[in-house]
Amino acid sequence: MKTTIRRYDLDWLRVIVFALLIFYHVGMFFVPWGWHLKNNVIYDWLRWPMSFLNQWRLPILFVISGMGTFYALGKRSMGKFVWERFLRLGIPLVVGMFLIVPPQVYFERLVDGTFTGSYWKYFTTIAFDGIYPEGNYSWHHLWFLPYLLVFSWILAPLFIYLRKHQTRFIAWVKRLIERTWGIYAFVIPLYFVESLVEPFFPVTHALVDDWFNFTFNIILFFYGFVLIATGDVFWQTVANVKRKALVLGVIGFSGQVIIWLYFEDGYVIHFTEALLKVVNLWSWILVLFAYAAQYLNKPSKGLAYANRAVYPFYILHQTITVGIAYFLMDLRWGFLPKAIILVIGTFGISWLIYDLIILRIPILHPLFGLKPKHKKSM
Repeated sequence: MKTTIRRYDLDWLRVIVFALLIFYHVGMFFVPWGWHLKNNVIYDWLRWPMSFLNQWRLPILFVISGMGTFYALGKRSMGKFVWERFLRLGIPLVVGMFLIVPPQVYFERLVDGTFTGSYWKYFTTIAFDGIYPEGNYSWHHLWFLPYLLVFSWILAPLFIYLRKHQTRFIAWVKRLIERTWGIYAFVIPLYFVESLVEPFFPVTHALVDDWFNFTFNIILFFYGFVLIATGDVFWQTVANVKRKALVLGVIGFSGQVIIWLYFEDGYVIHFTEALLKVVNLWSWILVLFAYAAQYLNKPSKGLAYANRAVYPFYILHQTITVGIAYFLMDLRWGFLPKAIILVIGTFGISWLIYDLIILRIPILHPLFGLKPKHKKSM
């Protein structure tokens, strides 16, 4: 299996989707759904673009992570890969939980009235008492890291085998996705998990009891590895199916909106909505891969900078968003000025911390998941 060609489109997608995450978390401040802090005015209309974005933004990241794992295993033994995954994911997680996440919970506790006083007092007294939400210790937005770490460790032996051998399974996948609609067979396992597991295991992001979220995303992670292992067959497939996938994506999301607006919950509605959801998210993933391959598969200095910055931005951004939101939440301003301040403030302060502090102090690099600059990362 050839691995020498770098996919710049995957780098671009990773950067774009993580950038969208900042917009999404800003949006969470304004929508009816629960979040760490809420604005004094809730904007119900915002739920529609947020719902659309929410269905595929994390799934495509798990697929891209599986693809990146395929490339990473081309140059590493399983032992080295497992250790590097810990360094790359585990250390930033621990640092984030100790230094980055506590201010978010501090602002939450100020708002809900369970704590008063300075951050220093909070940090030195109750910041690490108990597990959130009853307690204060949490990984909050960093939940993606332990899941990805566990997925990598669990699937590493299977990936090593598939990576080193021209297996019948990969050959079968190639034949499957070469057929018209064959790539939509990947929806079937997702549909069974969505329809049969999700009702019994709500998403918690707690890892140990999060059976639906865990199972759904490890399947997507596996898909990423398998699809990239098919080489050019996958890229030709998404190029061929992109217009059909775009139509199915529009139909899938529109069907869900109709159900949300006009139908009561029930068995038939549940199974129908589950089908529409997985077809929708898979379609938009295929569309994004197809158009990124067509227009974004080229290097640039901006991409090189952004691709390296995206991980520290991810680690930092939500704490900055929550901190700014705390001072905006009770102001009698409209949606637009608050949203602009949150977006510019989050991107700007994240960039200042990254560019002026993290990049310039090498000892901080591994704490924020940065590899040495001369090494390329997927």
